[in-house]
Amino acid sequence: MIVRDRPSGFKLLWIVRGSVLQRIKGVLAVNIVLAIIVTVAHGNLFHTKIPITPIPFTLIGLPLAIFLGFRNNTAYARYWEGRKLWGEIVIYARTLSRQCLSLIEVGHPVDPRQRANDVRVRMVHRTVAFSHALRAQLRGLKNDVAAEQWLTHAEWQRLQLLPLGQRTDTLMQAMGKDLGQCVREKRIDPCLAVELDRTLNGLTAAAASCERIHNTPIPFSYTLLLHRTAHLYCFLLPFGLVDITGFMTPFVVAIVAYTFYGLDVLGDELEEPFGVESNDLALDAICRGIEISMCHSLGDPQIPAPLKPVDYLLT
Repeated sequence: MIVRDRPSGFKLLWIVRGSVLQRIKGVLAVNIVLAIIVTVAHGNLFHTKIPITPIPFTLIGLPLAIFLGFRNNTAYARYWEGRKLWGEIVIYARTLSRQCLSLIEVGHPVDPRQRANDVRVRMVHRTVAFSHALRAQLRGLKNDVAAEQWLTHAEWQRLQLLPLGQRTDTLMQAMGKDLGQCVREKRIDPCLAVELDRTLNGLTAAAASCERIHNTPIPFSYTLLLHRTAHLYCFLLPFGLVDITGFMTPFVVAIVAYTFYGLDVLGDELEEPFGVESNDLALDAICRGIEISMCHSLGDPQIPAPLKPVDYLLT
C-alpha cells in the first residue's frame, strides 16, 4: 500500500511508485509508435486509405469508459471489504485479549514468557499466530515463519505439516479446546465463556470472508471483454483521429490509451486486495499492529516497533 502525502502541481507528472504506468508502459509504447506511423502515413495502409471516422470511437468510447468504471468500482468494493474485514480481526483480537485476561482465573499474575503454562498467554499469543497464518494463506506464502514465535514448539511443528488453508481453522480449534478446558476446570464461568466463544466466532467469520474474496474473482469473461475492447479501441484510434488532429494524433492517443489501459490494470490490482502489489492492503503492517496490541495487553516489555513505509511502500 502506498503511503505518502498527495503531491501537487508539476510533481504529479513524475511519480512512479504506485503508478500503473510500470505495468502498461510496454503496450502504451507500442500504441504510441503505431500512432506515429499512422500519422506519418496519413492513415494509409499499403497505399490504401483506412476509412475510419471518429464516430465509431464516440459510440464505443462512452460505454467502454462506463463499464471500466463499473468494473473498477466492483474491484474497489472488494478491496474495501477486505480492509474492513481485517479491521474486524484487529477488533476481535483486542477483545479476545481483554476477555482472556479479565475473565479467566489462573491464580497468578500474567507472565508473557509462560506461554506453555498459562492459558491466557497461550490464547493471546495464538491470536497473533492466527493473523499471520491468515496473511500467509491469502498471499500463498508457504514458507512464512512469522507465526512460529507466537506458538509453542510442538504446536508450530504440527501446524507446519498442514496445508495453508487449514492452519487458521486448526488454531481456532485449539482455542476452543483451551476455552473448554477452562470451563471444565472452573477457571471461567460458563456464561462468560459464551462471550469469549462469540469473539472466536467473529475471528473465524472474518477469516472465512477473506477467503471468499480471495477465492472468488470477478468473472473472467467480463474482464476479458473489457480488456479486448480497450486494446482494440486504442489501437484503432489513430486511424480515426489522424485526419482531424494531424501531427497531434500521437499525443492524443497517448493520453486516451494511458487512461483506458490504466483503468483496466487498476481494476486487476484492486480485484485481489491481499497480494503484494504496490496498491494492495498492508497486511504485514496490520499483523504488526496486532502484535503490538497483544504484547501491550500482556505487559510484555519487548513490544515490536510499528512497520514504516519503505520508499512510500507499506507492505
